[in-house]
Amino acid sequence: MLSIIGILTIFIIVALLISGRITPIVGLVIVPIFGAFFAGFNFKEVGEFFNSGIESVISVVIMFIFAILFFGVMQDAGVFNPLINTMIKISRGNVIAVAMATVVIAAVAQLDGSGASTFLITIPALLPLYKRLKMNPYLLLLLVGTSASIVNMVPWGGPLGRAAAVLGVDVTELWRPLIKIQVIGLLLLIAVAFILGLREKRVIAKKVASGDFDDKLDELGEVEEQNVESEGTSLLRPNMLWINVIIAVTVIGLLVWGKVPAGFIFMVGFSIALPLNYRSVNEQMDRIKAHAPNALLMAAIILAAGSFLGILNGTNMLDSIATDLVKVLPAIIVPYLHIIIGLFGVPFDLLLSTDAYYFALLPIVEQVVSGFGVPSVSIAYALIVGNIIGTFVSPFSPALWLALGLAGLEMGKHIRYSFVIMWGFSIVLFLITMAMGVITF
Repeated sequence: MLSIIGILTIFIIVALLISGRITPIVGLVIVPIFGAFFAGFNFKEVGEFFNSGIESVISVVIMFIFAILFFGVMQDAGVFNPLINTMIKISRGNVIAVAMATVVIAAVAQLDGSGASTFLITIPALLPLYKRLKMNPYLLLLLVGTSASIVNMVPWGGPLGRAAAVLGVDVTELWRPLIKIQVIGLLLLIAVAFILGLREKRVIAKKVASGDFDDKLDELGEVEEQNVESEGTSLLRPNMLWINVIIAVTVIGLLVWGKVPAGFIFMVGFSIALPLNYRSVNEQMDRIKAHAPNALLMAAIILAAGSFLGILNGTNMLDSIATDLVKVLPAIIVPYLHIIIGLFGVPFDLLLSTDAYYFALLPIVEQVVSGFGVPSVSIAYALIVGNIIGTFVSPFSPALWLALGLAGLEMGKHIRYSFVIMWGFSIVLFLITMAMGVITF
């Protein structure tokens, strides 16, 4: 019964997010509460689950608020304009080249193993370029998320660390066979980016030719330069460019270093950059007011997601789902359970959090399948490779909510745009991994 309630709760939330009928905050807050009540938990217990969930995301919320303010000031001051203009010059406005470059940039940014920092680095820098070229911003999120997922198979990334803890093996040893998979995956993704870029180029050309181009994207694209001139020449600080670049590079460097809390880094960076670029108190308050609405809105959504995760974890719905999914399967497919779950790893990301997947589902699958002579590491590889691409198409990912906030996009539209492509890419990479003998059965 607990599993049924949990699945229905998640299904209703995902369906509401995809349909766009309610705001994410309402769905993430209200639906899990009703689920907990139906499961027999009282107000006091739900409140405790809420506190636990909020504690798990509060650092992301703090980071998000000050990251938005920091990058907002950097954009107002014109820090990213030279980078954008250089990329346009190199690509000569080539949509395909920009799409392929996005994969490489995201891969480098993800080397620290943090999806949040990857989005913080890539989205503010690349989004204006996508808008200027009239490219779909959901393509940016798709390419960055998929590239970051491939690179996230590093020892200091969350998935391998969780899997190594479950199996009791050295995480570096677990990683080595996956290095070639990562290289192949990135090369394959660059090829996919070429194809998607070609498709995007045709879509743009068709819309421009028909005069039926999306007004919002058109406004954000070409009119952006006019906005900079009409509203923003007073905000630009070309004489402060190198100082701002040093501040931005220092902030990003500290973020990649990983020794200092990200929220603290952005708080300090923002507190330095704001008065340096805008000397009067009125100017400073105007910049805060300009960027605060987006920061606070998405901070509220992340807090709602924390409540959602806290309730589902606290009620043990996620653990129950992971256990019962294995029990209801026919006996004939049990020896191949790791293959089946791997192939459906991306859809599983819409049902299970990362912790539930690795700490609840993986141990059960490993215990069952290893009894048929399949090596435990092979089982882990199947679940890792099959699932990891879906990390950034799942509403369970706080980093994805951060990316959506940075880009001003919606979760439901992102799932509709990216899910099939990311799942298809995951299946191809999974089959390649099997062909190379990393996954056996």
